[in-house]
Amino acid sequence: MHHFDLAPLYRASVGFDQIADLMDRVFASDVDQSGYPPYNIEKTDENSYRISIAVAGFSVDDLNVEVKENALIVTARKADEDKERTFLHRGIATRAFERRFHLADHVQVTGAHHADGMLHIDLVREVPEALKPRRIKVSAGPMEERDMVEAKTVN
Repeated sequence: MHHFDLAPLYRASVGFDQIADLMDRVFASDVDQSGYPPYNIEKTDENSYRISIAVAGFSVDDLNVEVKENALIVTARKADEDKERTFLHRGIATRAFERRFHLADHVQVTGAHHADGMLHIDLVREVPEALKPRRIKVSAGPMEERDMVEAKTVN
């Protein structure tokens, strides 16, 4: 495993703490995360996304989806109802899991739906009007006095 020192980034920049923290998180914790359960992340529109997680064997009551501090946390715990059954082969994994997804700023979870062994979580990026780009009208001709700033000479 490679270790990257991000100290120069902190020394030479202001306001990029979140990017550095995200890189730290990717290099440190995602290595330990297992591939269970499998999932897809798809972009469904310009500002819409869907996370689909294979949750075969889990009911709606076994699943928990919550958002906490810009993190989407999906957990599942199966009730112990299989104690009375005897399996000759058990290939459908229903072990408990916790899957975390870091959400970017302004990304909101709009809903979750369980169907056919899949949990679909819909997300949308809602950028506030104040942060959206805006067009400034450019006028032609001489500047009016109200548009001019008085200059002061130095020296």
